[in-house]
Amino acid sequence: MTRDPAAKSRLEVFLCYPGLHAILFYRLSSALWRHKWFLLGRFISHLGRMLTSIEIHPGAKIGRRFVIDHGTGVVIGETSVIGDDVTLYHGVTLGGIAPSVDSAAQIDMKRHPTLENNVIVGSGAQILGDITIGEGARVGSNAVVTHDVPAGTTAVGIPARVVMPQDKNKPKQFEAYGQPIDGCPDPVLRTIEDLRGQVAHLMDRVAALDAQKQTADEEESVTEKKPAASGRS
Repeated sequence: MTRDPAAKSRLEVFLCYPGLHAILFYRLSSALWRHKWFLLGRFISHLGRMLTSIEIHPGAKIGRRFVIDHGTGVVIGETSVIGDDVTLYHGVTLGGIAPSVDSAAQIDMKRHPTLENNVIVGSGAQILGDITIGEGARVGSNAVVTHDVPAGTTAVGIPARVVMPQDKNKPKQFEAYGQPIDGCPDPVLRTIEDLRGQVAHLMDRVAALDAQKQTADEEESVTEKKPAASGRS
């Protein structure tokens, strides 16, 4: 309720929020998974996916106060690790870069991301592989993240780039969809805008130099005509 102003009551959240339902299914399936009831754990997880359109593998490790807002299309892989107070929006994938599975050691290896405490991941973002999203970091909507994101920073774009460190002097506030209130431009677009500004400045400079050259040519032409006119007189 703290993170979603649309929530009017606890009863509404309990009855109408698929993100909460998915987490309840996950807690049950995860308990079964930890007690080696693998098939039953997967079956409970499968029921949760059918009812909520949110897929959370029972082998994932998820901390407290985890929120999935809207939720449709969220996928959380088997070896994902999620800290406390993390928020995911719809369409987020915590995916693995699957190795060949020739041995039990490879099957058990860490293949999915780790999200530390207070991370927010915007809708449609894809976080892939055994990487770490640092504490308090933000991942913007539709970003594709394949490398670590430092704590307290914002990453956007394809591939994702860190574009905005957190201002430690500002009070912390919730940022929906991982998007800072004062804006967070894509680094590629920002580079293009910088280049456009430089080109415009150079064009203005070239125009000024052309004007100076034209003035100098006219003055030189007038100077050359004066002796010829005096000779005829």
